[in-house]
Amino acid sequence: MEKLVWLVVFMNSFTTFQAILELTGTHDTEGTWKSSITLPCVYGPSQDFVQQTVIWTLVRDQSPATVFRRDSSGDHILLSRYRGRVSMPNSRPGDVSLEIEKLEVRDSGHYTCKVTWRAQDKSLLTRERTTTVKVVKVAVTKPIVRPGPLGFTVPKGARTSLTCSAKGSPPITYRWFKGEPGGDTVLVSNHAVLMFDSLRTSDTGKYYCEAENRASSQVMQQSDAVQLTVRDYQGTSLPLYLIILIVVLCVAVVFVVIAVVLCRRKTKKDNPNEVTDHNSKNLTGGETCSGVNDKCTYEEAKSRGENNYTSQPVKENEYETIGTVKNNDYATLGKATASEYELGDVP
Repeated sequence: MEKLVWLVVFMNSFTTFQAILELTGTHDTEGTWKSSITLPCVYGPSQDFVQQTVIWTLVRDQSPATVFRRDSSGDHILLSRYRGRVSMPNSRPGDVSLEIEKLEVRDSGHYTCKVTWRAQDKSLLTRERTTTVKVVKVAVTKPIVRPGPLGFTVPKGARTSLTCSAKGSPPITYRWFKGEPGGDTVLVSNHAVLMFDSLRTSDTGKYYCEAENRASSQVMQQSDAVQLTVRDYQGTSLPLYLIILIVVLCVAVVFVVIAVVLCRRKTKKDNPNEVTDHNSKNLTGGETCSGVNDKCTYEEAKSRGENNYTSQPVKENEYETIGTVKNNDYATLGKATASEYELGDVP
């Protein structure tokens, strides 16, 4: 009876440990070429069992090889072509999943996760789980055409480009055609970017591109046709930097002119009776100059009808002289008038 009870307890304990240490994951998974993938391998940790080793092996073409090993000494990558591309997380206890970066086609195969624990009685327990990985290439998507900075309407003689962009597994090959799909077309480029160094009016037209990669489906995708218009603008088209330079120079000239005008006004206010004369010439009205660029001083001219009075006393002889001159003037004027009248009477 005691043996039966012990056997039942042992079987229950074994079933419990088996459930706790059972590895979970996926049987099959698919990865994209040049992308990353995680091969899940997870178990529920137990205090009665201590993880000893984790080994990931790859079976390809019936030849097994150890890819990754973790033990008490650390992590070890045993296949050189996986170095720098495989790792195992340490963030969550019981998670011994394998992460592979930059998948290659030859990474396809059967990966086995093998975990070994040590029990309290020093016994070892091992579990395994196999995942089949298939690395595939993704076919290209429908490409999209993007114009250069000037857009689809560009002036004649300018430089522009059209870019064809598609998603899928590399390498992707591109071809550019002038025309519309299904119509008369001309192959113009075998690159993703169609460059125009100096546009001509004959470059006006519709363009589309094709994208294709080495996926198993070998599907070729075409973009929608876009219209490129080259306009022959009248006049001279100046570069942007030259236009900016001209504007800056014009603004500088305006500021200089304003500064000169303000300085001259200030000079006139400070010296209202002085001007600068650049030519030597005779001045009237009491002006005096010494030469070229000399300062001239203006004096208010006296009125021509103004009498020159003096405060000095006049002598008697001077009065007589003045009277005599006046009387003689009047006599002369009278004679001249009589003569004019006499001449007028002659027939």
